[in-house]
Amino acid sequence: MATITYKNATCIYEGSDKLAVDSLNLDINDGEFVVLVGPSGSGKSTALRMLAGLEEIDEGDIEIGGKNMKGVPSKDRDIAMVFQNYALYPNKTVAENMGFALKLRGVSSDERRRKVEEAAKMLDLTEFLDRKPAKLSGGQRQRVAMGRAIVREPQVFCMDEPLSNLDAKLRVQTRTEIAALQRRLGTTTVYVTHDQVEAMTMGDRVAVLRNGKLQQFASPSDLYDKPSNVFVAGFIGSPAMNLMTGPILSSGVRVGADSTLQLEREHLALLHDAGLQEVTVGVRPEHLEVSDSGGIDVIVDLVEDLGSEAYLYTHAAPGVQLVARSLSRIPARLAETVELRKKSDGVVHLFHPETGERLN
Repeated sequence: MATITYKNATCIYEGSDKLAVDSLNLDINDGEFVVLVGPSGSGKSTALRMLAGLEEIDEGDIEIGGKNMKGVPSKDRDIAMVFQNYALYPNKTVAENMGFALKLRGVSSDERRRKVEEAAKMLDLTEFLDRKPAKLSGGQRQRVAMGRAIVREPQVFCMDEPLSNLDAKLRVQTRTEIAALQRRLGTTTVYVTHDQVEAMTMGDRVAVLRNGKLQQFASPSDLYDKPSNVFVAGFIGSPAMNLMTGPILSSGVRVGADSTLQLEREHLALLHDAGLQEVTVGVRPEHLEVSDSGGIDVIVDLVEDLGSEAYLYTHAAPGVQLVARSLSRIPARLAETVELRKKSDGVVHLFHPETGERLN
């Protein structure tokens, strides 16, 4: 186990004029489970590969346990990596796959067997130790890849989208197992995913990246409740936060042709003090409700009935789309015109219309 520190860590690929990772600063605590999340091309996998020694650190530093890793070969960093494609040897049994790294280290066969059996028991793989990977399911293969990392007892686990090849149901089950296992082992873990739901349910803290730059590094609840900018607000949450940009009126913000989203007095005072003429407003779907009178006029485009709740996908005007959650099974019908308003306890997020930075 060890702390990890990125200090202005930068990487640029040869022949590119754009930084893959741009001055990344992260302080990861000993035993912490940190998730790097972002869209394709955000630099999350590159940041992980820099930590693992698979990509050069062009500027800045990365430290593991207080030791600078710049120029240190991957094999000397005491990390274990779990990949998306499992990377198992098809001609070796589960036990041989899990113990192969120990064999290369010269660990005795009895010690290898002991460590492999301990990891197999932890991962519920004991009955499969003599099988070849071809005889295993996708989830079992991923657990074998995890076991191979566990038996090494590294300082750090590096996981690069390890669940991407699994079906939806198995992905949910396996991510729960990985998170529980990490907490049992207490090994510092850096996990990469493009799935923000995966990030929010697994990480102690989550680093959101975009175009190689860190947007926010915080706990899942802080990311959801206090996104630092428009990008994080729109990326974190499913369905995504409703974001609208409009002129500021005396009572709120104009949405669409002639509807107004009412704002609290302190929000209006904040916008006045900032000297803004318009603002970007964010409201989570669960903070909107269908109203009998007063609110934003919208047309229902889709009703997504999930049983315990339903989501209304609507539009107020061209380019203004709103999603609202309702606990009613059928709160409205397709193509119906309804009014949406902010709930009395609903939260409004205000962002600068040009920089996208949070205002409140």
